Amino acid sequence: RFSVTGLSNDIKPGQNLTLEIESKGQRRSVPVKLRIDTPIEIDYYRHGGILPFVLRQLLSK
Repeated sequence: RFSVTGLSNDIKPGQNLTLEIESKGQRRSVPVKLRIDTPIEIDYYRHGGILPFVLRQLLSK
């Protein structure tokens, strides 16, 4: 089982997070870097991907 801690509504490009891995009763934490590199990618993430983002933009016009 995997989980990522440190994600919030206030994410930033390149933010440091923690990946928690649980297997066979053991837990391990690994530091990782968020690979959202630009502010527009944050918008894509919040909309569920680039396609939903573009569709919402088109429908709002």
